[in-house]
Order: sequence, then C-alpha cells, then structure tokens
Amino acid sequence: MNKLTIGTRGSELALWQAHHIKDRIETENPGVTVDLKIIKTTGDKILDVPLAKVGGKGLFVKEIEEALLRREVDLAVHSMKDVPTDLPEELFLSAITERQDPRDAFLSVKYNSFMELPEGATLGTSSLRRQCQLVAIRPDIKIAQLRGNVGTRIRKMKEGQYDAIILAAAGLKRLGITSEIKELISTEISVPAIGQGALGIESRIGDDAVNNLIDFLNHKETKYAVAAERAFLLKLEGGCQVPIGGFGEVDGDKLTFRGLVGSETGDIILKDEAVGHVDDAEKIGVEMAQKLLDKGAAKILEEVYNRTNA
Repeated sequence: MNKLTIGTRGSELALWQAHHIKDRIETENPGVTVDLKIIKTTGDKILDVPLAKVGGKGLFVKEIEEALLRREVDLAVHSMKDVPTDLPEELFLSAITERQDPRDAFLSVKYNSFMELPEGATLGTSSLRRQCQLVAIRPDIKIAQLRGNVGTRIRKMKEGQYDAIILAAAGLKRLGITSEIKELISTEISVPAIGQGALGIESRIGDDAVNNLIDFLNHKETKYAVAAERAFLLKLEGGCQVPIGGFGEVDGDKLTFRGLVGSETGDIILKDEAVGHVDDAEKIGVEMAQKLLDKGAAKILEEVYNRTNA
C-alpha cells in the first residue's frame, strides 16, 4: 500500500492533528503518501446549542465513521475525548498516540488564575465536567456556554464576552498558543475528560495493510490509561458531554486511576481513586464506575440526561 487517506474535521486543531499523523506515517514509511479529506460533522454544524442538548455521543465522529465504512477514507484521526465508547462493529481504534498534557487550561485577559476571579465573574466552558468541578470550588462564579473552535473561543474572551475561559491544554500546546495560558489546572482539582490529550486512530477491522502500517503510532502507557478511562465511561453509559471525568496514569506496571461523577451545579461530587496492574486496566475502570454508582452516580446522571433531553 503506497497511498492512504485520512478523514478529518476541518478545524485548525483537527487539521494540525491530521497533518501530525500524516507526517509521522510518511516519515516512518518512505514511499507512502498520505492525503487528507475534510469532513464536516454534526458537532461542527450545530454551533448555537450546548452540545449536551444535542446528544453528545459521536457528534464529532459520526460522519467521518460513515466515510470510513464507505471506504472513502482509510483512517480517521480523532481527539480521544470526542470518541464514543460504542463504535460501529466494523471499526476499531487501531492506535492511541502518546498523550499530550491532559490538564485543563485557564485563560483570561484580566486574571492570572482561576481562584483570582472576582465574585460573579463569567467563566466560559461548554463542558459539564469542567462546570461541575469548578463551580464546586467557586459557587459564586457564573458559567456561560462557550462554543466554536479554539481561535473563536479565544477571540470571544478577548472581546470581553467572558472574564475567563477553560480549554484543553493539549490543543493549545499543539497549536503553539501557550502564551494565552495563565494557569494549568491540576488534575486533582479538575479531573480530565476521558482520553483528554491523546489522539485516536480509527480504522476498519481486517484492513491489515492499513493497520500494520500505523501500528507504530501506538503508545503503550497511554493505551493502558485510556483503556481504563473508556471502560469507566462505558460502565457509566456516559457520553462525551456529561459530568464525568476519568484519568489514568501509568508508572511502570502500575496504573493509578481517578474517577469522577458530579452534578451540574457542583453540589454533589463523587470521586475515588484506585491502583492496580496495567493488565487489569479495563477491570480497574469498571470497578471504579461501580463504586461511584453505588455511591449514587446513577441518580446524578439520570437527572442530567432528563434535563438535557427535555
């Protein structure tokens, strides 16, 4: 095989990610040419409604997966935090790359840290996960919906629509705009989204020519961590736009996993931590989910789904 086509969204960050994978494949496999095909997804088309209100599951991957199934593209490059746990049966995650910084980043024109925000300040985020954790610490701030690509979000902040905004550090670092970051928020304070900071490569099961070509992209430690996180999310039956956080860290053969489920208002935060062997990554994630379900997570998530589906 000497030619591959990557399906990607058209945002600046998505294109950076697709070009990054293209360059790595071409460098690793001299003689192989990689093209990009830009595909507009549902999440790109709906910009005036909170994502949680329009389902959340697969909003940024569905149309790309359809192109994969039609064999219009050979593989897709996704931000792992956008990838649902239920993939089409003909597709799988053939590679998960080494994780970039998993933390959330605080950006503001006027303030240097999250805790420096004055009472009543407006904080922009489209993530219920971020909202529930940050409001739990600062119930006096106002959360305002923030949609659009990275550049649009930063522009809105600079125009004064928000006192501050929260974005994923990984995307800012990949785009080389770290000068906008005022504070990196510890994963202890804001447990990241499932897979945050990692890229996932999705391809067709049985397409050995493609899958063998890209196997080198797999990063073992990240794959273990993300396996625990996705097993946790799957057990909770959660989508990408619910107040669920999960973060695995690998040190040698040891996996440390933190899980979180919170109410939108931040008045209930269920959190726990587990340590185990990397070979038990999925089991660790499932057991953590069950722990939080036993503590009342099911009721919290049911209320979120009822509200967003109303």
